[in-house]
Amino acid sequence: MTLQASCLTSKAGYLIYSGNGILWYIIQKPGEDRLTQKVIDQISMEKNQEKRVTASAPLADRMRPMDFDEFLGQDDIVGEGKLLRRAIEKDELRSIILWGPPGSGKTTLAHIIAHHTKAKFIPFSAVLAGIKEVKEVMAQAEEHRKMFGQKTILFIDEIHRFNKAQQDAFLPYVEKGIIILIGATTENPSFEVIAPLLSRSKVYVLRPLSQEMIEKILKKALTDERGLMRLNVSIEDTLLKEIAILSQGDARFALNILEFVCANAQPGEAGRRKIAREMIIDALQKTSLYYDKDGEEHYNLISALHKSLRNSDPDAALYWLARMLQSGEDPLYIARRMVRFASEDVGVADPQALQVAIAAKEAIHFLGIPEGDLALAEAAVYLAMAPKSNSLYEAYGKVTDDIRKGEVFPVPLHLRNAPTGLMKALKYGEGYKYAHDFEDAMTDMDCLPEKLRSRKYYTPTARGFEKLIRERLEKWEAFKKRNKDKAGKK
Repeated sequence: MTLQASCLTSKAGYLIYSGNGILWYIIQKPGEDRLTQKVIDQISMEKNQEKRVTASAPLADRMRPMDFDEFLGQDDIVGEGKLLRRAIEKDELRSIILWGPPGSGKTTLAHIIAHHTKAKFIPFSAVLAGIKEVKEVMAQAEEHRKMFGQKTILFIDEIHRFNKAQQDAFLPYVEKGIIILIGATTENPSFEVIAPLLSRSKVYVLRPLSQEMIEKILKKALTDERGLMRLNVSIEDTLLKEIAILSQGDARFALNILEFVCANAQPGEAGRRKIAREMIIDALQKTSLYYDKDGEEHYNLISALHKSLRNSDPDAALYWLARMLQSGEDPLYIARRMVRFASEDVGVADPQALQVAIAAKEAIHFLGIPEGDLALAEAAVYLAMAPKSNSLYEAYGKVTDDIRKGEVFPVPLHLRNAPTGLMKALKYGEGYKYAHDFEDAMTDMDCLPEKLRSRKYYTPTARGFEKLIRERLEKWEAFKKRNKDKAGKK
């Protein structure tokens, strides 16, 4: 525990700050050059309490690296010679946002910063605090700077949980340099952190840890005195590898599983705890997939599914579909996206695709999950293998663009109904040609407003059913041209 002291006046006394946030003001008696025994006892009690808390802390917390020598991964941002690492080691850090998945080292990196800095370090949880607590901490930071001339580093875990008003409260203090903000988030800062804070911070992206790194972390935990060394554990490397694979780059998850299994294993001969594969399976029960229905991973996965379908890859489509379903995604959300895909990316190239997607949606309504998951899988494979065309999507987009631009014209008179005598007198319906009265149910009548008659919106491809549609359109257009040419000669 580090103590920081400052003599307010030559004879007044000391203001002592202990590492857990307690401030002590000690009056200095004449001729006394040391702290009173009462304060020494109090500080000693705090230190012993910290030791007891550390001993009972989860394995992931006990094994948390306090220096870069122990820190694994993220070499692209804190490797030897990298700017962020140099700023931390020189205690010249500015406000930063650490963005990465769970267990990638965001909180650990904040603790390393706390270990290196001479600034006051305050950890702050967005889960437990409101605007009142935010303002109190800001006021304390400002007072601390006035008294000591010392900055405050404020570490906010899960900063994305703060709303706009709460995030706004930090702005003036970051602007004045009273606090250095370190925000940690699993969500995309572009969407979850307000723009003024982003413009005053540098965003660093942390990646999931590799399988090899997770294995190293687990092995160290088994042999380190802070970890599980006292439990005398025996576990095969293949089982550690299995935990590392299933952790999906989340070191905290891997350490939690290892701690749970080791703590509940029965000691055998010589007190040795042997870990079997069945114990790992029992502890895991089911792979915990990183997913947030309202977060970036939700959009990443649905994007992967959509693009796999568009790329006619049924294997990838099934994989991303299963990933979403196993993570707990609403199956009706996936069904709705498939219905949209059937119209947008398959379109008239295979009109059956829309019916298949609608049928999958109805099956989900009727059966639910897990019974209905095969209906979604069937639709995914069908859509992936269907001929692709975005001609309908493009055509509708062109039409809506024209309308937004003001290309809004009256309905031509010959297309209007004339249910009254007045309307007939105004020539409503005059010149209308009833298609069924003509050969092949085809006429040369124009149906677009006069100013748009040269406009072509829909251009079918030569794929799937659109190939037939294309041939029909070419035939009809040739027919219309011939008839108009004849009419022109007359």
